[in-house]
Amino acid sequence: MPGLLLDALLLQAGYNAALVALGAALLGMAAGSGGTFLFLRKRALVSDAVAHATLPGVGIAFMAMVAFGGDGRNLPGLLLGSAVSAGLGLLAVEWIASRTRLAEDAAIGAVLSVFFGFGIVLLTIIQTMSSGYQAGLESFLLGSTAGMLFQDAVVIALGGALAVAFVLLLRRPMTLVAFDAGFATASGIDVRRMDLAMMGLVMAVTVIGLKLVGLILVVAMLIIPPVTARLWTERTDRVLLIAGAVGGFSGYLGAALSASAPNLPTGPIIVLVSFALFLLSLLFAPGRGVLAALVRHRRFQLRVHRRQGLLALAHGEAIFDPLTLTVLRRERLIRQDAVATEEGRALAAKTLRDEKRWALARQVYQDEAVSGRYDGLTPIESVLTRDEIAEIDRQLGPPAPVA
Repeated sequence: MPGLLLDALLLQAGYNAALVALGAALLGMAAGSGGTFLFLRKRALVSDAVAHATLPGVGIAFMAMVAFGGDGRNLPGLLLGSAVSAGLGLLAVEWIASRTRLAEDAAIGAVLSVFFGFGIVLLTIIQTMSSGYQAGLESFLLGSTAGMLFQDAVVIALGGALAVAFVLLLRRPMTLVAFDAGFATASGIDVRRMDLAMMGLVMAVTVIGLKLVGLILVVAMLIIPPVTARLWTERTDRVLLIAGAVGGFSGYLGAALSASAPNLPTGPIIVLVSFALFLLSLLFAPGRGVLAALVRHRRFQLRVHRRQGLLALAHGEAIFDPLTLTVLRRERLIRQDAVATEEGRALAAKTLRDEKRWALARQVYQDEAVSGRYDGLTPIESVLTRDEIAEIDRQLGPPAPVA
């Protein structure tokens, strides 16, 4: 197994497996970066409607190709049918949301359920057809590369590459529309056209990914990478870049894992790899990760205990809280017997002085900019100027020493 996985990662597991891995990587990059625009535009669920709307097109394209004497499982033909069906589903969502009083989420739910139900009915009819070519169509639900032909892999790889090129070409106007549609309009960008371009990109990624990931799981490839990227950065351009990288890596590694163990389905493995990256980011991302939040909370807690301990020293009160004692001893502000050191007395006097300064400052400067910054931990020097602090000290009088 490790040897097979290494061969798959190094593109040595066969020409077809290498092409599928590269196609999955390109598809993942396109899905991650394309889904970023929907995520920033707060329209992520549109991808779900588009994905489910492809199923009737698959069934109708199959029946049409069989009726004309062709192979109903021809991938380009099936993708063309799914693209037409997805386009109709997208137009239906837009029409319902803009011409009726229904919200967009209600329109998405209606289109998703109706189109998917119609597709299931078509697949059931196909199963009873005398030509009996339905075998393999169910792979469009969850994805499958087991019976993928060389030309199918080429179609997926080329489609993924074109989708990536489209993202690179229109990334600036689509990012601007996704981030601030009002400013984009003022800048002369046609927001409606850019919205349609975003939807078209999502539709293209969905259609291309049908055979590889499936119409149910392709939604995860459009949503999970942008959400993962958002945990790592606040900058829109970096979210786009990281989302593309996460999607591409998930597709490549998932396809390699599937190639090294033929019994593992490609689509679910790709989604599980993507989710694993999301889980790692959720835990370890430096800005928004769970561990980073715990560290920030712990540091805040220690700062509060330090301040409370210093105020207790300033007022000559006994300290009983174990954590407060630990913090003060660690900084050598008190001795082991809880008696304040010289440095501790000096900081205690400074802390008490700052408390009085803040109290007077909130009376003198009845301003949100001043009062809103008071939390007992923010240094007053970072809010007021030296002259303002000197004036407050003049009114307060000389500081009292701490015994």
